[in-house]
Amino acid sequence: MPRTARPAVLALPPWLAHALNAQRGPVPWSAVTRGALAGGPLLLAALLAGRTSLGVVAAIAALLAGINDRPGSRRTSVRRIGVPALAGAAGLLGGTFAGQHLGPVPLTLALTALGVVAGGVSAAGTVASGTGTQVMVTTAVGAGMPMPDPGWQSVLAFLAGAGWLLTLRLILPTPGSFARDARLDFRFDGERAAVADAYDAVAALLEAAGTEHAGARRAALTAALDQAQDALAGPRLRRHPSSSAERRLHAQYAAALPLGEAATALAWSEHPVPARAAEGPRRLAAAVRGNTPTGPLPAPARTEPALRALDDALLHAAEAFDRGSGRDLHTRSRPLTSVARTVLGAAGREYGLRAGLCFGAGAAVGQVLHQGHWYGSHQHWYWLPATVVFLVKPDLGPLVSRVLCRVAGTVLGALGFAAFAAVLPRPEGLVALVVLSGALVPVAARHFAAQTAVVTVLVLALVMTGGEPQAALSRIAETLLACAIVLIVGHLPMPGQRGGTVRARLEAAGGAAHAYLAHVLSESDDRAARWRLRREAYRTLAEARTAVALAAAELPALARHSAGADEVAAVLERLVDTTTACAVHLDDSGRLTPRLTERLAELRDELAERRERAGLRLPELPVAGQPPHRTAGPERNPTAPR
Repeated sequence: MPRTARPAVLALPPWLAHALNAQRGPVPWSAVTRGALAGGPLLLAALLAGRTSLGVVAAIAALLAGINDRPGSRRTSVRRIGVPALAGAAGLLGGTFAGQHLGPVPLTLALTALGVVAGGVSAAGTVASGTGTQVMVTTAVGAGMPMPDPGWQSVLAFLAGAGWLLTLRLILPTPGSFARDARLDFRFDGERAAVADAYDAVAALLEAAGTEHAGARRAALTAALDQAQDALAGPRLRRHPSSSAERRLHAQYAAALPLGEAATALAWSEHPVPARAAEGPRRLAAAVRGNTPTGPLPAPARTEPALRALDDALLHAAEAFDRGSGRDLHTRSRPLTSVARTVLGAAGREYGLRAGLCFGAGAAVGQVLHQGHWYGSHQHWYWLPATVVFLVKPDLGPLVSRVLCRVAGTVLGALGFAAFAAVLPRPEGLVALVVLSGALVPVAARHFAAQTAVVTVLVLALVMTGGEPQAALSRIAETLLACAIVLIVGHLPMPGQRGGTVRARLEAAGGAAHAYLAHVLSESDDRAARWRLRREAYRTLAEARTAVALAAAELPALARHSAGADEVAAVLERLVDTTTACAVHLDDSGRLTPRLTERLAELRDELAERRERAGLRLPELPVAGQPPHRTAGPERNPTAPR
């Protein structure tokens, strides 16, 4: 009997598929609690004190701080929330002054210049991106939102709102922390969870060795190690950890690095490993989460170099867990000169120019509509440039995906708010709406459209509480205008070569891979330097992969400028994995196998070909000759506790 042909599955274009994707995961109850306790109580206190306008400003600051509130340690939240908040306060003060003393044309030019600078700075990293976004938004709000209070009072209210959210982030324990072992210090919940996740990622990679899932698991290991490193490397008053609990976490993180190296080498060999090999990292992860002793760790068979390296790494981890002292996090070194090169480089120039043009165009159109009295007696032209800022951010997704999600979210949020405003009592109903929306922001952050809908409801509730009438329909119209501006400017030809962000990320990844390979082939005994270079190679590679994926999901008119970038990233990924395997083999025997030497030569030739085709400036890889023989690493005590 002939088989019935299956209907062909309709493949969505990348730009549409990205707009429909949503992140998944457990509900972040800690962030939900902070969101509910942030803007709503501040607004209620201001209403009771008769200072409603200051309460609105404080609630807006808490909202922006909540958007920057991401999973991680409490220490890293100080930088992630505090730095953008300080920039936002400065933008609010400057925008208030500019709105009072500059005419429409000078004001538009000033906002355009600010957009160029803030956009260029945003290319330097996650915190810098949040800082650039917040300074543009608050400047537009300060220039366009009528505030009856003096500018310095509004700035203090803004800092108080952001400071209140940050205080909640620092002092509120994680739900359920008191129900666990009394030895757990909830101050380090974020660090402990991140380090435990790194050990779980090692175990997952070992389980996937020799399967088609090994590549994805290795990328997940890189992300887990990045998060653990960032969680432990937050700002501190002292240079080194001051508590035994923190020193213990540092030691546990450092012990995960050789385990990750051995697991990567095993995955590179493309051979399955015994299930017993993953049991040790799983037990280490449980020991980190519960702050308990490791107990006996099952030793894997020592039949090949990578398995011997895994066994040695487990022994080292058991010793590190017992000793509980460690300082070196092998963090990436980013001097000011490197940051300046990023800001002034191709990525910074492209992002800065595009952000400045979009921000300035949004301000110009908003001024024209305002001066023409399209808004009647209510001045809120700031909504247009503020909306443009969030649309022009490339780290929120491809351009068309952002536009589609913004339109859908704004329409849904504005219509939902109009329904709520028709039945809720004022002002207590609006305060309740602010509390509910603040609690939903962390959950809605999984999809840009959902986040836009929740934020729209929250902002409209704040604006109405401040005295403006219901303006849901005008918000929808202004959002559509902002989307049109960003789509037009986003596809305009720009001076220089397009795809600057992707090229900059790939060149950084190529440079890091070159440095890592050169160090390994030099047969240096400096393990700390090797792990630092390995972390930098994988981190920059992950950043390049993210930039390539976002560029590939653009419309064809933009995606074509990054053609071939994914092939270069794939070659670099194989090169870094092969370098890790080389490091493990050199530690074991002091020489490279013919398979490793041949693979390095093949990757060197393939990378040169891909580099020329994509027009990238990547350094020439060192030639992998036969290294001179050397003895393996120092002898280890086989009777140490397992």
